[in-house]
Amino acid sequence: MFDRRARELCRPVLDTASEQLAHLGVRANPLTGLGWTIGVVACVAVGFKWWPLALVAWLVNRLIDGLDGALARRVGATDFGGYLDLVADFSVYAGFVVALAIAEPNARLASVVLLFAYYLSGTALLAASALLERRGIERGDERSVRLLGGLAEGLETLLAYVVIVVVPSIAVWVEWIFAAMVLITAAQRVIWSRRALSGATPASGRDPNIRSDAT
Repeated sequence: MFDRRARELCRPVLDTASEQLAHLGVRANPLTGLGWTIGVVACVAVGFKWWPLALVAWLVNRLIDGLDGALARRVGATDFGGYLDLVADFSVYAGFVVALAIAEPNARLASVVLLFAYYLSGTALLAASALLERRGIERGDERSVRLLGGLAEGLETLLAYVVIVVVPSIAVWVEWIFAAMVLITAAQRVIWSRRALSGATPASGRDPNIRSDAT
């Protein structure tokens, strides 16, 4: 919901950092791999209830997720890089939920529902992105995959997981609330996709009702 604004605020810092990384010869795809590895560490830490480590690893993962995109834009973005970034994000998002289900048995039902919500929202996102691309409809931003906005996006995910690891006693309630937000996001994406894909949409056109913010 607030991803676009958050990206605008962070862009100057990320651009400066990415410039330094580019000078050091760092490339975006290995950086994505490093971020994914740290995200896996966060998931393992959640599974063992190592909450301080989980918090640090999760925040570092999110920082690197912002850096690899900025670095890719500086040194030359590729379609595979965008694909790799999306796979890394989705696997860490889901792995965190699975780890929480292992750590907190009373959160297992909420975890299953949240994973279902992720599956539904992700399907709505990727199917729409492929069809919009086939029609030649502009993405509206510089990212490799068109990401339709909604109530629950990247920033909301970051904050929800932070609350879970900082106050694990309320993890189950955070999951239920966040699952509802993700389901609403899925519905929003279906509605926006129907508007964009119904009828004969000009190849160069863009539905003004579609946003380009990420989940």
